[in-house]
Amino acid sequence: MFKCVLPIAAAVVAASAQAAWADTSSTQTAPPAKSAADSPSHTQVARETLDNGLQVIVVPDRLAPVATTMLTYKVGSREAPKGFPGMAHAQEHMMFRGAKGLSAQQIAGISAALGGQSNAFTTNDSTTYYFTVPNQFTDVALRLHAERMKSVLDKPADWKQERGAIEQEVSQDMSSPIQVAIKRMREALYQGTPYSHDALGTRASFNKTTAKMLKHFHDQWYAPNNAVLVVAGNVDADKILAEAKNLFGGIPSKKLPERKPVKPGKIESKTIHMPTDSGYGFALIGSRAPGSRNAQAMATTEVLASVLNNPRGPLYTQMVASGKSLAARYTTLPAALGSIGVSYVVFPKGADADALVKQMRSILGNIAKHGISPDQVAAAKRQLVTQDTAARDSISGLAHRWTQAVAVDHLQSPADQLAAIKNVTAADVNKMLAKLVQPDQSVLAILKPEGSGAPQTGGGYGGSESFSPKNVGHVKLPDWAAKPLSKITTPAQSIKPVATTLDNGVKLITVPSNSVHAVHVYGHIRNEPDLETPKNQEGVSDVVSELLDFGTTRHDRKAYQAALDAIGAQASAGTNFSLTVLPDHFDKGLDLLAENELHPALPKPAFKRLQQRAAASQAGTIASPDFKANQAMKKGILPKGDPALRFATPKSIAGLTYSDVTAYYHKVFRPDLTTIVVVGDISPDRAKKAVAGAFGDWQAHGPKPDVTLPKIGDNKSSFHHVPDKSQSQDTVQLAESLGLTPNAPDYRALKMANQVLTGGAFASRLYRELRVQRGLVYYVSSGLDTSRTRTQLAFQYGSDPDKVDEADKLIRQALVRMAKVPVSSNELHRARAGLIRQVPLNEAGADSIGYGLLSRVELDQPLNEPYRAARAYQSIDAKQIQAAVKKWFRPGDLVRVVQGPKPK
Repeated sequence: MFKCVLPIAAAVVAASAQAAWADTSSTQTAPPAKSAADSPSHTQVARETLDNGLQVIVVPDRLAPVATTMLTYKVGSREAPKGFPGMAHAQEHMMFRGAKGLSAQQIAGISAALGGQSNAFTTNDSTTYYFTVPNQFTDVALRLHAERMKSVLDKPADWKQERGAIEQEVSQDMSSPIQVAIKRMREALYQGTPYSHDALGTRASFNKTTAKMLKHFHDQWYAPNNAVLVVAGNVDADKILAEAKNLFGGIPSKKLPERKPVKPGKIESKTIHMPTDSGYGFALIGSRAPGSRNAQAMATTEVLASVLNNPRGPLYTQMVASGKSLAARYTTLPAALGSIGVSYVVFPKGADADALVKQMRSILGNIAKHGISPDQVAAAKRQLVTQDTAARDSISGLAHRWTQAVAVDHLQSPADQLAAIKNVTAADVNKMLAKLVQPDQSVLAILKPEGSGAPQTGGGYGGSESFSPKNVGHVKLPDWAAKPLSKITTPAQSIKPVATTLDNGVKLITVPSNSVHAVHVYGHIRNEPDLETPKNQEGVSDVVSELLDFGTTRHDRKAYQAALDAIGAQASAGTNFSLTVLPDHFDKGLDLLAENELHPALPKPAFKRLQQRAAASQAGTIASPDFKANQAMKKGILPKGDPALRFATPKSIAGLTYSDVTAYYHKVFRPDLTTIVVVGDISPDRAKKAVAGAFGDWQAHGPKPDVTLPKIGDNKSSFHHVPDKSQSQDTVQLAESLGLTPNAPDYRALKMANQVLTGGAFASRLYRELRVQRGLVYYVSSGLDTSRTRTQLAFQYGSDPDKVDEADKLIRQALVRMAKVPVSSNELHRARAGLIRQVPLNEAGADSIGYGLLSRVELDQPLNEPYRAARAYQSIDAKQIQAAVKKWFRPGDLVRVVQGPKPK
């Protein structure tokens, strides 16, 4: 279940598409706004340490009828035995393979029937297991946690099967050059300490690991006095505390082993050179940074990062706004006793990486030499307060914040970290920066993009093989789970969106909630570049998007960011636009958002710089395996000449004129195709008045453009291999076009079929057959990718080259089986429960509410579509699912694209 998502990888990808942020000029400061830390709701937190040492924290939140239970053990890769770096990770996997009186099949069945999200993750310092579920099943989730704390089976046969899956995960992560570079950087910075390796582990160590060793590891570390239980959501704190005492109170504490110290020696500065098949190159400078348990030092690092990443600052101005690089940022990869600070730059293929590294070092050195001003620090702290407030507007996010603060950082609450941030001074920040920019105390990694060869295409693959049909067997659940999970009720809508349309055509949807602390604005302009881009101007939409970061007709780029900083607001413009701001500054923040969206500067000097960078960047992109694999799938699915086959080239971007860019902006950005969603503790009337004031004068010009792609017919089977030298594991996509829309009668029956295939993870057909029983893959996913006029059935999995064909064959066989034999009553119940019980989870966070509503507008669905679908799922039976599968799924027509080594 472990997924090692290193923040740098996500940050680099995000930074490639967004601006970064910081500056030396002073800003005018707005009056301080009330933070969520001051909210009365935070006095409702209940906590107790049981006699056996288990810390229990209950954080009530009434946003939705949902709860997240998060149990964290204070054991991670730091405590792994020498030579077995993935021991904690392996035991995390085996916690899903059964406990005394609770089989793996029962754990999977309960998790699937809960309909929520269940997973786990392992870090250097901890291992966390969580469930996000409808709140009436909180006790079931807690019971699962308790049973696995008491014991774990760790059977040799189970470990033999799970080892295959975990080795697939290692192959997946080690196929990422960024992951490998960070791994090597970590080894250099923390050599000789338990932090010299990450939590992932290696194939070699897993081959030496035995089930007996795993059981011993559990018996040593999995104890109530080494754990923290956080429950957040719409729950009764007293009842949760009582339930925790009942379920966990009888589990004895243990004498814990001595923990290994983290005392790194002198750093040996080095440079790591690696190739990457990404369309971009990366240069990363890593140095040691304070551990997260040093609250004040960590807070100082957060403020420093906010200053360095500000778009007004030298990093962004000289490296990104100048057109030299795609991103330049500073981030921290945190760990309790010693983090890694990373300054990185993302550059187009062909750029001079050494020169960019030299420039980045020079910029950071100059900032350290001249110092960061108190005004910059104050602006950074306002931004961090808004981020802290907004992060509370998610039930699962709330649980994670408390878990990090208490279980990992050993604080009393997340408020301690916010208080530390507020206490940071400019002197603290300058002192920290001086430590982090010393070249002889750092490790440099340079990843240069290289090609991997041309895709190879063949004819059809596989087909509808015959076999003896069988269904996943019935799993008898224990009474404590079976009884509450047996009845499936359709949930009542927990949010009350209020929709209205302004005179100019802007659709406004307001979702008032006094459980949301910040105000979140989500906007979308319906558009389709494949239809709206004139001939030979492919790439114009991307250039427009980047130009929007260069200020407005009223404020230049730095002045606009300064206005946002003055109120701690975060905003982005484009066909997708957004704003996050504290309630006191909502009107001002909305005015600034509208100013950028409606009156962008689109400066001509910046256009030339961005055009050159975009052309160079696209040259690398179209040579990358990711792009080639995506295009191979499109060519397999779409008819010749389809608009969606268009893509930008260096030539098409270089041929753009400034008038092309401004014409595209005026054609696409129009109110009568725009939807705005406001989520927060704000009335619909106030939201309408503010939105009308900011966006009401916006007028559409010219005829409304066509933004709906034409329908397509059925595709034919084909096979494509895209070489990718950076991958040791293959990424496999299977897909086919379906001739129905999301509002078609059979669509919901197909959603239930998909739920049987991969929904509910280990209880699903494909997870059981491909991962649990055979260890062919680490993950397998499937879904219906949908627009107003097009739907695709799509599968994806990762496996070793010698396992690709077998996994492919089993997926096709599963589709044939589903058309021949109705799903079992047990599978039908799980699918129905899973889909219906997922509905409230999608309203358990401001982001999921906002983007969910925008998605329904985009698909031309009613705003209450999830509840309409839930009622429909109650009546769809096995025969309807079988008939829909037989009509629409065509296993013999699946297009297969393999990215990585050639399948064996």
